[in-house]
Amino acid sequence: MAEETPKQTEPNQSEGQALTNAEAKTTDMPTANAPEPEAAKPDAISDHPEADTATKKPAAKRPSKAEAEGEEGAKPAAKAKKEKPPALEDKPFADFVQQDYLPALKAGLAKQEIPNVDLTFEKRKINVIGFAQAPECWQVIGQWYNGDRQTREFNIYFFDEKINGQKGFSCAESGGKASTLESFRIDERKVDLGLLVFWTLQRLNAQKWLVRN
Repeated sequence: MAEETPKQTEPNQSEGQALTNAEAKTTDMPTANAPEPEAAKPDAISDHPEADTATKKPAAKRPSKAEAEGEEGAKPAAKAKKEKPPALEDKPFADFVQQDYLPALKAGLAKQEIPNVDLTFEKRKINVIGFAQAPECWQVIGQWYNGDRQTREFNIYFFDEKINGQKGFSCAESGGKASTLESFRIDERKVDLGLLVFWTLQRLNAQKWLVRN
């Protein structure tokens, strides 16, 4: 007996339509854990355009102190302080006596109406009785004639060869030797030209040798 060929049944229209609807539903269903697509957002616009500009532009470099001063203009250089000339008393001893003390003393004696005094500065023996064996020392020697043509002489001794050191005074008349060697302002700590001239005139005045006594 001949085998019967199975008949192929075509899906009916209702079945095809049902399949199509099922596929559509499957397509429309969201996949599990799938993120929802984000809507395209326009670039955010800041409400503060100055802030946006600051973020986009690099910060301005802070000028250095030298650059700032250069922009403001160079300041004038401070005037150099003038160095004070050294004091007369700081000169070497011999220079001070010859260049300053003797001229000032001569001017002081001229004001006392003794204009023709002879002032010298030299190193020699002490012209005082009893000091023949003493060593030589630097002396300021003043000589002049008084009204009766007698010679008057005074000596100021600088034993330490400096104006602040040990000093002595002697005086004599008529070319003789002095009998006394006195100390001369040995306790003074500071000696300057003005004081030295003043003390000399003061001592001669005490000797009654100045005209204005």
